[in-house]
Amino acid sequence: MSRYNRGNNRRVQIEEPSQPEKHDAGDEDGENGSIGHRASENNVTEGQEPFMGIKVRRKASLHRDYKGDYLDVPSRPYLMKILQKQGDNQVLFADKVLKFTGSGKMKRRILLITDFAIYLVDPETDSLKRRIALAAVEKMCLSELCDNFFAIIIPKEYDLLMASTRKTEIVTVLVEATKGASEELEVTFSNSFEYHAAAELVKEVQFEEVEGGVKTRIVKK
Repeated sequence: MSRYNRGNNRRVQIEEPSQPEKHDAGDEDGENGSIGHRASENNVTEGQEPFMGIKVRRKASLHRDYKGDYLDVPSRPYLMKILQKQGDNQVLFADKVLKFTGSGKMKRRILLITDFAIYLVDPETDSLKRRIALAAVEKMCLSELCDNFFAIIIPKEYDLLMASTRKTEIVTVLVEATKGASEELEVTFSNSFEYHAAAELVKEVQFEEVEGGVKTRIVKK
């Protein structure tokens, strides 16, 4: 069965919703070797991305070159220190995102993806808020519409709901990073999906086409 599962909702052509470029929000956990970085090796064409025939794409995201490290991680000592402490040695993606807390607030975070883990760093305190091993990630949930939201599902912990204007690249990087694993990353598409905002708190994200964009609701189950 394909990793990319389509929900039962329709696809429509809409405009990109307004989303601040400052990014991230959510509940958080706390945090040896030489660190390198590389631009994502995925200068992926539209036909290679995990969205074809499933998700509405905005024009700006078509045929976009992927840079990978948008923060120049090697020039930021506090990020290097965090990665070196964990023994990670390859940065696949780095950028600012928005993360949603269990209470629904948005927080700016730095999202780092390496070949072993996902990191969330507070850009105001330069502190590591959460590290998630790639092996712990089960799937990603996205809508079929033009929005910036995505959820990362981590069954043994609580999940992540985030927003980024570079969502396509983030999904592609994570899919590529987990290839060859015993359980490859699943990507599902539906205009409503559930996630655990905290260990005992389940929320549903609902997406609806409205004039001029997409309306997003986050409701407690």
